[in-house]
Amino acid sequence: MTQETALLPTSPVAGDDHVPLRKVFVKTYGCQMNVYDSDRMSDALARDGYVATDAVEDADFVLLNTCHIREKAAEKVYSELGRLRELKKARASEGREMVIGVAGCVAQAEGDEILRRAPAVDLVIGPQTYHRLPEALKRARRGERVVETDYAIEDKFEHLPAPDRAKTRARGVTAFLTVQEGCDKFCTFCVVPYTRGAEVSRPVAQILAEAEKLVEGGVREITLLGQNVNAWHGTGPDGRDCGLGDLLRHLGEIDGLARLRYTTSHPRDMDDSLIEAHRSMAKLMPYLHLPVQSGSDRILKAMNRRHTAAEYLALIDRIRAAQPDLALSGDFIVGFPGETEEDFEDTMRLVESVGYAQAFSFKYSSRPGTPGAELTGQVAEDVKAKRLERLLNLLTRQQREFAASCVGREIDVLLEKPGRLAGQLVGRSPWLQPVNIDAKQSQIGDIIRVRITKAGPNSLFAEMVG
Repeated sequence: MTQETALLPTSPVAGDDHVPLRKVFVKTYGCQMNVYDSDRMSDALARDGYVATDAVEDADFVLLNTCHIREKAAEKVYSELGRLRELKKARASEGREMVIGVAGCVAQAEGDEILRRAPAVDLVIGPQTYHRLPEALKRARRGERVVETDYAIEDKFEHLPAPDRAKTRARGVTAFLTVQEGCDKFCTFCVVPYTRGAEVSRPVAQILAEAEKLVEGGVREITLLGQNVNAWHGTGPDGRDCGLGDLLRHLGEIDGLARLRYTTSHPRDMDDSLIEAHRSMAKLMPYLHLPVQSGSDRILKAMNRRHTAAEYLALIDRIRAAQPDLALSGDFIVGFPGETEEDFEDTMRLVESVGYAQAFSFKYSSRPGTPGAELTGQVAEDVKAKRLERLLNLLTRQQREFAASCVGREIDVLLEKPGRLAGQLVGRSPWLQPVNIDAKQSQIGDIIRVRITKAGPNSLFAEMVG
């Protein structure tokens, strides 16, 4: 996923005679947490008078917020930096400044190497230090080449401005909210513990305050984010220890907040309280992203997942018993080192057994610095490609079967934005599917009752009930 994130002007700073008006262009790669991070960096820069531009050619500051999960994602960043280098030269020939920055997980993983490999880059800032971005940018504009990748001792969230009501309204009726960062699981294929650090949970009061600000700005649905979100823990308003299920219940008490979601979860942290939240909370949507990665116990052990396929399936049964309407999403890696045809068939059997409404599957990509990169038995690319194709065909069939099963059902849909056709809006089903329906622009933000009339390849179509 790549998303361009625009900054919104903030008054009175942007118009202050003492602060020159500058334009910024932010490009976001990767996960939802990067989207959230880009928004928060945008909020911080707006205080210094930076305003949006949709045209990179007009930007005084270009920031790439990067992802390091897969090799191709990192190479895309360097390719983009090559194009920006030429643009920066052209701007310089006109006597105009352009500062180039790299943020996110590639920045954290490669640090000074980015400055060496891409000399046009002026600053590199990691995901744990992006609250220092405004000061780092000032240093870069003075001619210093800045690298800020040391893990911050201070709580970065305390140093960021609260969400602005006007900017929240402009961003839409749904929002991401980071509650947990980092991971202590150390799966052998994953760079997250090295780029995002150890697990850290944000305090309850801080999360509730940000959620209330988002709702004041018109947000109706919040998705809680974390690399391992269901490992979140904290102290509740009553002074007692609480987990993610308790946090969801506290958030559910906010007036005006209609829907809650969370991602991404680890099977080992799916506790009774969280499962009970799926049973008892109407505001918690019946959709769960619960990656398993493989159906082979041998490969799961090599991945250091610390659960078996049978344990995963038993957990699914418990969650579905609590919430029979639940739709499941997952992640799968094919071609992990040492994976045999029988191991892959175990994955196919698990997928058939679970029945996913949505899933993401990838060929194994070796990441430097992870234990997986040192393993023997690397699987040939052509074998990985064939296995991935088979898995994708199965997952696509399951996704379409789930969508077809929705036809004729009456469901509630949150209307989010204009559709592709005049007089059409797009909303989200409880199971996160896009739903197209004829409705008025003024109804954006409403939750309406609809009947699903048709299932397309990637979305549903509906008519209003009554």
